[in-house]
Amino acid sequence: MHTGTHYRLKEFLVWTRRDIYIVIVIAAIPTILYQLLDFKWLAIPWLPIALIGTAAAFILGFKSTQIYNRLWEARQIWGSIAATSRTWGVMVTNFVHSETRIHQQLIYRHFAWLTALRFQLRKPQPWENMSKPHNQEYSKLFSIPEWDMNIEDELKKYITDEERHYALSKKNRATQLITLQARQLSILRESGALTDSAYIEMQKRLADLAEQQARCERIKDFPYPRQFASITLFFVWLFVILLPFGMLNEFQQVGEYFVWLTIPFSLIVSWVFISLDRVGEAAENPFEGSSNDIPMAALSRGIEIDLREMLDEDNLPLPLNPMNNILM
Repeated sequence: MHTGTHYRLKEFLVWTRRDIYIVIVIAAIPTILYQLLDFKWLAIPWLPIALIGTAAAFILGFKSTQIYNRLWEARQIWGSIAATSRTWGVMVTNFVHSETRIHQQLIYRHFAWLTALRFQLRKPQPWENMSKPHNQEYSKLFSIPEWDMNIEDELKKYITDEERHYALSKKNRATQLITLQARQLSILRESGALTDSAYIEMQKRLADLAEQQARCERIKDFPYPRQFASITLFFVWLFVILLPFGMLNEFQQVGEYFVWLTIPFSLIVSWVFISLDRVGEAAENPFEGSSNDIPMAALSRGIEIDLREMLDEDNLPLPLNPMNNILM
């Protein structure tokens, strides 16, 4: 998540520079052929190109809206996780009539669930975009905790070796940690440390967490539909390729040497369309590890601080701070 007021123009230009180089070549070739080799037949009427540009603008608008909805839904889910986590902490410390060690087990196992969930959500998928050169280059400006750390070491902070080995042996580790929580609640109920009504309410909170996990997994495992992503790519680049052919006559009418303005103006217009497409592409997978992701590590750390305070602990971890205005 970008925490500054805006991205700088320099960042955008560096991020999209590979596309800029391609567009310059696309614009320069027909201009040189038209002006120096007198290939006047290369000029295309502006109307059909404008129609393609209009279609590209509509599909870009649709893509931007749908991707923003995906991003906002992901943020809402993690807001619900934060709220449910705090409720879980209140219930553990007030409903469970047992020693402090049991309270700590239930809350620390919840930290382990948060850790397992964010590690699962950061796992790369074939359709994600972080492997592309411009995204890999930009990712050097910030740190992605789930890629820089080892899940085994992180889980070791919160649960026993037995539980850690059990969870790591499963495919969906977060789900297994919720199962372990439910088992301990059943044991506490049987021992009398938890009343029936408190047991039901706490099981509901676990069900809420499982539902929120499933909603995250739905976004993670189902990409923005490939047919819409593909048609956006085709329309934008078709427009970019045809754009200089349509500008040749327009600038020729201004003056003979004004034809060379086709190159910079084609670049400017094309860059707008390409940048819109790139922005949508960079936000369509809100858990992939890009600078526009949901800051899961920072949210998890905030939850951990709150719940540790409920246990009256003094040695609290520090909140995560942005690196180059990027908070993960």
